[in-house]
Amino acid sequence: MHDQEIKKVYEVSDIQKILGLGRSKTYDFLEEVYKNKKPFYVIKIGKLYKVPKLSFDKWVENGMCDEINTLN
Repeated sequence: MHDQEIKKVYEVSDIQKILGLGRSKTYDFLEEVYKNKKPFYVIKIGKLYKVPKLSFDKWVENGMCDEINTLN
């Protein structure tokens, strides 16, 4: 079984690759999502961000809306 199949959360680097964003944009975006508690769930432990796969994958499957565009 691959690591990605058994992981329950995404790391920042995973989100960065999936969305095709730079490192700074990814952190900015995750901080906004964490503060707003939408459109998916973000866990913040100190300075580390963890994103539950189920919540993020559901958001991606539903079209991702325009949240990323607000950072550009």
